[in-house]
This record gives sequence, C-alpha cells and structure tokens, in this order.
Amino acid sequence: MQHLEEVRNILADVLSLGERKHSLNEGTILLGNIPELDSMAVVNVITALEEYYDISVDDDEISAKTFETLGSLTHFVEQKLSS
Repeated sequence: MQHLEEVRNILADVLSLGERKHSLNEGTILLGNIPELDSMAVVNVITALEEYYDISVDDDEISAKTFETLGSLTHFVEQKLSS
C-alpha cells in the first residue's frame, strides 16, 4: 500500500490525533476505536482526501467497510486513484 503513510497523516491531521498517529497501522480499526471519528469527522476526512489526491467521492461509495481499518481506507483511496 503505497499511500498508507499519506492517508495516515491526513487522518491524523483531520482528527488532531497528535502523537497517537504513530500507533496507526494498516490493521488499526477506525470506526468505534477512535473516538474522534464521528459522522462529521468522516465527512471531513473524505473532503481532505478529495483535496489531497484530487479525487471525487460520491456519497454512495462510502460505507462502514471503507472506514473499517486504516488499510481499508487506504485501499479505497488507491482504487479511486487507479480509476
């Protein structure tokens, strides 16, 4: 996953995780595990990813599966970049 570090940094910046970002890895569970990641934060993360990667994400593309782990979120971004 070539974009894992970038996605981790974006997530940490949007959620203001500070030093906790270093504990995030591909298998880290996001939803239900990071208190800062509520429904509004999900929207903010998506917006930040769209701006950073110059991609467009439709509402119907986002599911709980997308935000299940850092790896699943990174995989989603990489799919968007390859399409």
